[in-house]
Amino acid sequence: MSDLTYKAEGLNPLVLFADNHLLAVNKPAGLLSQDSGTGLRNLEDWAREWVRVDKGKPGAVFLNAVHRIDRGVSGVVLFARTSKALTRLNEDVRNRNCRKIYHALVEQSPERSAGKLIHWLSHEHHRANLCREGDKGAQRAVLSYRVIKPVGPLSLMEVDLETGRYHQIRAQLSAIGCPIAGDEKYGASQNVQTGEIALHHRRLEIVHPTLKKPFVIEAPYSDDSLWWGGI
Repeated sequence: MSDLTYKAEGLNPLVLFADNHLLAVNKPAGLLSQDSGTGLRNLEDWAREWVRVDKGKPGAVFLNAVHRIDRGVSGVVLFARTSKALTRLNEDVRNRNCRKIYHALVEQSPERSAGKLIHWLSHEHHRANLCREGDKGAQRAVLSYRVIKPVGPLSLMEVDLETGRYHQIRAQLSAIGCPIAGDEKYGASQNVQTGEIALHHRRLEIVHPTLKKPFVIEAPYSDDSLWWGGI
């Protein structure tokens, strides 16, 4: 563990759920989900150290992220604590036997208060680009949304993510003229030096890999957030 790793006890307020097979954490914006090879602190290493200390696990700790969220995004990140759980959850993700709900604060309210967005996206140079079906690297991207309420000059939207493409929500909301606040890469007007964008993985609905029952994990907004504090 590097000296950049957070102390294990610091993760306690962010732990949403833990049992012998799963660990769910409310990731702060600005923190990498996994090791990027840069040596920067990341949630997975921090969570692994938390398991080692909290559960009294000597030696290597098995812990793998089931999914990732972007560095500037906050909210639910789910880890598997056993290989059995990882295999079953990965299969459920591939078969879309899970549901990911995000909340976003956007700079412009969409023309329709609810709807479904279908685009084709390609991924290059750390960016998702709109393209056409059949173009090289084109992937179908689908999400549903609804406007919840205005929040000052912004609008709070709920997004039900049906596919999991690179930067999908950011690119698709920008494509309809509703860039996420703080997301300058996709057209937001504000340049936020912290890198935090107003996108939060609010709720994850899965089937528990061993109990075989529907299971919901929800992440509250952080009061310390640039965007979400006080909402």
